[in-house]
Amino acid sequence: MRWMRAAGRALLVVAVVLTGYAGLGVHPGPGAASDARGPLTLVTAGDLTDYLGPLLEDWNESRPDERVTLVELPDSADETRAQMISELRSGRDRFDVLNIDVAWTSEFAAAGLISPLERSRFPLDAFLRPVVDTATFDGRLYAVPYVTNAGLLYYRKDILDLEGEQPPRTWPELVRQARTIAPRHGLDGYAGQFLPYEGLTVNVTEAVHSAGGSILRDDGARVTVDSAAARTGLRFLADGVRDGWISREALGYKEEESRKAFQDGRLLFLRNWPYVYADASAAGSKVAGRFGAVPLPGADGPGTSVLGGSNLAVSSHARHPASAADLISYLTSEQVQRRVLTEGSLPPVRAALYEDPELVRAYPYLPTLRESVLSAVPRPKSPRYDQVSLAVQAVGQDLMALRQTPDEAVARLARELGAISGTD
Repeated sequence: MRWMRAAGRALLVVAVVLTGYAGLGVHPGPGAASDARGPLTLVTAGDLTDYLGPLLEDWNESRPDERVTLVELPDSADETRAQMISELRSGRDRFDVLNIDVAWTSEFAAAGLISPLERSRFPLDAFLRPVVDTATFDGRLYAVPYVTNAGLLYYRKDILDLEGEQPPRTWPELVRQARTIAPRHGLDGYAGQFLPYEGLTVNVTEAVHSAGGSILRDDGARVTVDSAAARTGLRFLADGVRDGWISREALGYKEEESRKAFQDGRLLFLRNWPYVYADASAAGSKVAGRFGAVPLPGADGPGTSVLGGSNLAVSSHARHPASAADLISYLTSEQVQRRVLTEGSLPPVRAALYEDPELVRAYPYLPTLRESVLSAVPRPKSPRYDQVSLAVQAVGQDLMALRQTPDEAVARLARELGAISGTD
């Protein structure tokens, strides 16, 4: 699933299994000494940009006794998650360092699959503030942010310029432009990722938060979706389909289908991740030099993106905690985070890099992405996140297929989430 792709070529989630405990940063699991050093295993969902190998080669050359072996799992997020959980629950120590999707932190922590970390061990104050929240559960740090991501609104700048219009900052502005301007130029109005998969969970969550609502309380213990704001957010999506400024074709879009539609010149507006910027600017793109990107609009002002990206977490059965803690520090250092952006085309978590003049010249979307990340929220936190996401997807699918009204969808989602969380 490509909803996990961060920026540049595609949102890659590198799943790195780390160790590091007690005074070194991670509380040790059974049989692990906190000062143990030695080889590590880094497990990934697929290094699609081939940038990770050189980073690890540099580490391995400087630390031959603590070599890191890269294990690449399938590119599918669901398959990667399933294989990680199966291996970790077996009690084997095959994996040391996991680079898990930000939405999995709560689930893995609650299940005891990863170990809590000492906040003082890592330079969290140097990171973009919201990304640290994705690495916590029940008030404790269970991972270290590695790659971040936030949704952007891509728009046809050439079309809006012809019409004397600015990109929308609110939903009413977006709706008006999508309904009236797009048809005059033979374009569909708006698209996101509306196929029932994790991307739909992201789009529904963004709609709810952009209207001022929420789905679950931070700890996942209380359902908060039954609100007027949530109904407003879902109505925005349903009305788009009913009124035609969201095409029926868009209901089958994931990241890549929606990117292609925009890049082929068929959309006025697209909600997607930052990786689209590079692809849409490349040679052969029909919109190269003709589009822009702004933060997502909301009901009556700026909207709210969902945070994407990945966190580095430590297996409960990691073998060499001291080496693993050092590896986390290496991968989150400013020097390596710069390479994560320039060689991997992935959004870094270090705040200073978003204001570096050289990087901004090379990656013009960085200031907009920084703005989006700083106002973004995590996906609903829950020890049963997989069930929560499936419920949101199912309700979102029926809503956008116009089989349920927004009122019915909110009531159903509240019931199903209550059953999942045990609060019904």
